[in-house]
Amino acid sequence: MKKTIYASSMIFACALAFLSCGQKTPEMTLEEIEDYRAHAGQHLLERTQYKPYGGQDFVAGKEGGIWNDSILADPKTFNHLIAERDGSSSALMEMISEWLVDYDPIKKEWIPKAAFFEVETDEEKGSLTVHYTLRDEMVWSWYGKKETVPVTSDDVVFWYNEIEGDEVFQSSGYGGQFLELENGEQGHIECVKVDEKRFDFIFPRIVAEPLLTTNCSIKPSFIYKKVKEEKGADGVKDLFNASEDPKEIPSCGKWHFAEYKPAQRIVYKRNPNYWEKDSSGNTLPYMDTMICQIVGDQNTSYLLFKQGRLESYGPRPEEIDEVVNSQKNGYTVYRADGSFSAPFWSFNQNPKNKDSQYYKWFCKKEFRQAMSCLLNRERIIQQTYRGLADPCYSFFAKPNAFYDESISLKYRYNVEQAKELLAKAGIRQDKDGIMRDWDNVPVEFDLTINASSSTMSDIAQIITDECSLVGIKVNVRQTDFQKIVEMLTSTYDWQSLIIGLTGGSIFPSQGSNVWVSYGNLHLWYPLQPKPATDWEARVDWLYNNASYTIDKVQAKKYWDEYQEIILEQCPIIYLVSSRSFYAIQNKWNQDNFYYDNMYGARTEYVFAQ
Repeated sequence: MKKTIYASSMIFACALAFLSCGQKTPEMTLEEIEDYRAHAGQHLLERTQYKPYGGQDFVAGKEGGIWNDSILADPKTFNHLIAERDGSSSALMEMISEWLVDYDPIKKEWIPKAAFFEVETDEEKGSLTVHYTLRDEMVWSWYGKKETVPVTSDDVVFWYNEIEGDEVFQSSGYGGQFLELENGEQGHIECVKVDEKRFDFIFPRIVAEPLLTTNCSIKPSFIYKKVKEEKGADGVKDLFNASEDPKEIPSCGKWHFAEYKPAQRIVYKRNPNYWEKDSSGNTLPYMDTMICQIVGDQNTSYLLFKQGRLESYGPRPEEIDEVVNSQKNGYTVYRADGSFSAPFWSFNQNPKNKDSQYYKWFCKKEFRQAMSCLLNRERIIQQTYRGLADPCYSFFAKPNAFYDESISLKYRYNVEQAKELLAKAGIRQDKDGIMRDWDNVPVEFDLTINASSSTMSDIAQIITDECSLVGIKVNVRQTDFQKIVEMLTSTYDWQSLIIGLTGGSIFPSQGSNVWVSYGNLHLWYPLQPKPATDWEARVDWLYNNASYTIDKVQAKKYWDEYQEIILEQCPIIYLVSSRSFYAIQNKWNQDNFYYDNMYGARTEYVFAQ
């Protein structure tokens, strides 16, 4: 009840802020105030800019300027391999690397980045080869040094075969190297060097999206190879740890590491050797310097942005009112449609915890379905997101070629249905209203969330409140994000949690390390030696066969059943898809700036006024 009153007061405060900006007359009737309360979200949308990217050409800009940004914590590592397990460290490493290819969702076609490509299919042999040729101008370079080293096919081939392909490293790319053959055996995608600039990926069977499977960011394998030969796997893992000077790490991307001061900042300098140029021949990006201040929490980021000391800011739901209504302070706010991804609630079914009572509950699909029925998405939307979100009932996002609006979650907010499902699982309320299982044990479990997210904290409290109404006790555990990563990938000692996974959703086969039972991010029970349940075995079969099916009509049948099973079994329960907002300082020319739910904020072509 407290939360509902708070949300209403925030909307009323928003109405007052709206008045103070001169958008309505000083005298506001009760009817007008009530209308504002009911349509607060729409009023905010009307005062923001909508500028999605539609494939436009970017205008030529000018070089120069310092882009001030922020990150919440120091990087955990500068090691390309170890960074796979930490989203923040991975994002920092992406700045000095480059992908082989990119996908243009507007034109619906793949485009070259670091390499050109050709796909060759041999239907008689049932095999497929992707031929890649690296750009001649691709080089490794270091900040402050004239030395350059050519990017060669060895950088890709070694990393694929000796790092991702070596099981000892537990790379997230390991599982994606294997395909299930038609005879049920496993086949391996081979990566073979042709010459210094050319290499091939050879598939043992034809697949629907070979470029998606083979696309990767280029790593400086000439450094890692030497370390592996001299010091083995442990040497590779210890390379470029967070205590080392990142200037020693070469870049083939847009930026060089220039400086790192722990707990203060990371400084990038524009890489003059980067291959991409604008229509006037200027090397991209335009900014000379990017400074990422290490701030500790998002409240500090917000304060710095308001002071004009950060160039952009993505407001949290509770900040949107103030950010939108304060645009007179020299920035512009853009909006995007609902996100293609959504956070979700999941339950640990790892048999490592088989002696725990919660493991027995979580392994029953009726229990998971009941939890979905206790998830009050509409309350979350109104209370947490000020009405600027939509419930997420589908598995695939709308841009996905196999999205079908008729395939959606049946287990929506319904307290009575939740009680019926729990009863089927052997869980019923006692005379005092407490839910007890077949062993008379009260139903009580932990819900882990990221400690740095006030939004997740608010959502967790709503879940706790709704579950308490039927006699289930949920204990919220606010935990450091890195600790959550460890729980998911090594210790497996969590109970339930809310988290979101990054990555696109244009292709149904994205997420090969999540949805198949042997994936290392198959959250509820990863790295299964064989499918733990019949439904997971069926999902594995559907995922693999759909991924190999060129015929879209037949592929749709597979993907339809795949979605239906996951939505029925509820191993994860999607929450809501929120609208997002992005503010950028007006000292930057915004002709090349776009913001949407496909690309996010496109700042790579922004230049100083």
